[in-house]
Parts: sequence; C-alpha cells; structure tokens
Amino acid sequence: MSDSVLVLNAGSSSIKFGLFDITPAEPKLQCRGLLDEQEKIPRVVVSDASGTQLFEKRRTSGAPEDNDLLNDVFAWIEDYLAGGRLAAVGHRIVHGGRAFYRPVVITEQIIATLEALTPLAPLHQPRCLAPVRAVQALRPELPQIACFDTAFHHNLAPPASRFAIPRQFEERGIRRYGFHGLSFEYVASQLAAIAPQSRVVVAHLGNGASLCALQNGSSVDTTMGLTPLDGLVMGTRCGTIDPGVLLYLMQEEKMSVDDVQHLLYERSGLLGVSGVSADMRALLASQKPEAREAVDLFTFRVAAEVAVMANTLAGLDGLVFTGGIGEHAPDIRQRVCDRLSWLGVGIDAVANVQGAQRIAAKDSPVDVLVIPTNEEISLARHCRSLLVPGR
Repeated sequence: MSDSVLVLNAGSSSIKFGLFDITPAEPKLQCRGLLDEQEKIPRVVVSDASGTQLFEKRRTSGAPEDNDLLNDVFAWIEDYLAGGRLAAVGHRIVHGGRAFYRPVVITEQIIATLEALTPLAPLHQPRCLAPVRAVQALRPELPQIACFDTAFHHNLAPPASRFAIPRQFEERGIRRYGFHGLSFEYVASQLAAIAPQSRVVVAHLGNGASLCALQNGSSVDTTMGLTPLDGLVMGTRCGTIDPGVLLYLMQEEKMSVDDVQHLLYERSGLLGVSGVSADMRALLASQKPEAREAVDLFTFRVAAEVAVMANTLAGLDGLVFTGGIGEHAPDIRQRVCDRLSWLGVGIDAVANVQGAQRIAAKDSPVDVLVIPTNEEISLARHCRSLLVPGR
C-alpha cells in the first residue's frame, strides 16, 4: 500500500494544493489543485501532473457551509487513492518564530504557539492556520504537519555584520527571520542539479517579494526581516521604510496602531505609489506616469538589493528569477538586469522574451536563470522526512 500526503499552500483567498506519493525517495506528484474563494462562484479544480482536469466542483447558490469545498476535496482524494492511504496533510506556515525551524506534527499547543506569532505576520499567519483548523474539523484523525517559511533562514550567518542587533532586542525575539524559505529551498535544490554555483542571488518576485543570497546552497542573506513587511517594495506592502515615518504617523497624525498596520500592509507598495493597482501586469499595461513610477521603483529596489547581496557574497556568480512576476514578466527581468550591467549581469533579450530557462547573454560573467518555484514539492519533501525518517 502506498502512502500519500496532501500539502496545502494557503493564500489570501485561495488554497493551492498537491497530492504526493511519498513511497519513493523523491515525492511524486499525483495531482494538484486550486480551491478558489475569490471567484464569483467559488470552486475547486483538480488536475493530474500533465494538466488534464480530473475534478471540478462549484459551490451551489445559497449560504455556504463551513469548509464545504475542502470537504469535497477530501472526499474526491479518498476515492482517487482507492487502495492507497492518505497519511497526512502538510501546511505551509509563514512564521515559525524562534521555536520552529524543522517540520513538526501539529498539536493544540503548537497551534497556540503559532497563533501567538500573528503580530509578526498579521495578514499571513491566520490564513495559514485557518486550513489547519478546517482539517481538524473535517478529518480529526488525520495527522497534520507544519512546514515553515522561516526555517530555511534559521542559521543565517553571513560574512557581514548586516544582522547585528542590540542584545535587548534579541532577548525579545526580535531578529531577522526571513521568509519565502520553501521557495528558496526548492530553487536551491534545482540549482544544485542544473547550475551548481557558489554565490547566487534568488529573486522571488510576486505580490510578496524578497531576495535570498545563497552561498553553496545555504541562505546567508535575505531582504525580509522580523516580518514579511521589510525589504523590497511589494504589491501592497511598503518594504524598507524609515522608522521615523511610523513615529510621525502615530505622534503627529494621531494614527492608531491598527491604522498604521493597515496602511503599511494593505495600502502601500505598488498600489500606494501608483494609485492604480497592486498587480504588476496592470501597471505594465498602464500609460499613467504614476504606474511607470511604481514599476521603476520596484526594479530599482530589486537591483539595489541584489547589489547589497553581492557585497554579502563578495561577488556574484548567478541571478535567478522566480515567483509570479519573476517567472512571467520578461520586461521586469530586463529592467532589473539592465540596472545591474555594471555588476557584470548581461541578458539575452530574445531568450528572455521567449521565457528560456537560461537568459544570460553569451558574454555575461553572471549566469541569469528563470526557475519556476514549487513550494508544494518542498512541503512534500519535509512531510516525507518526518513520516519516513531514514528511508
């Protein structure tokens, strides 16, 4: 009998999921799906590894029952597995704090500890934990495993003093945690096979965006810090900001903490600068000068942080683009690389537009690649490591 794990990757209004056979040493994708609550009529759709649709269910009219579509997913999977066994459900959890840097079987105590981290990721942590509660209600006997976006950066020890902070802060758990770890971990595993290099910067660019400096496959620098708010300008998040701005807003503008949080997380970034949209596709299509300004700011900040990480790494061998924008916006890749030409980054315009995996110019001393991320396979690998240790 083969064992499978269902991995859930919760977003703001949807859940991406994948079903993996964990009998082989490398988890094998059986099917993937999307539970989308954002559509006018919410639905769940499942496809096999080749993209052929296997199942679709739309919510019927009327008031939805709690977790009705997720329950449909479980019912379909249990039928699909036939003689196989669903061994566990794995979850991407954005913040693991200081306590969690390896996958863990979820208990009530662990849920309480993770809920206490919500102030460090107020938009993300509740969305990650909601499916945990839902699975508890639907399949209480099914083991659940938490895998953490912060874990990949747990042993940050860069050859620089960028992470030094006052001891009284560290005692309060204030440190650079870093995020998008499951994505960076997957890209690092791919690089080891296709382009082994010692000094690489990975740019995970999407509605949330961050960079990671890899030295021999390990994280030594990253742009996000205590929270997913730091670093690059993002869709609606401000990125790095003068802390005096926050004091000014609260002291002089009399904004409440909740109002400032809402402004920084949901009304800033590309949306705040452009006044048009948080969606890079809309900004690239817009002729408004404010939209162009937002795009220019985004590419400037990405290039600036790549340069910082080249300093951390004492050089740069490779630059990798991943994430929704990184994978699908050749114009953004071109602009970022143009800003980095002084660092030796050269791009082949034709290969870039065609979406090739390697898009570096022939004479570029820095390799440039596009590697689609796959957080779900990272989740499945972690679940397997916990369920079948040593096998």
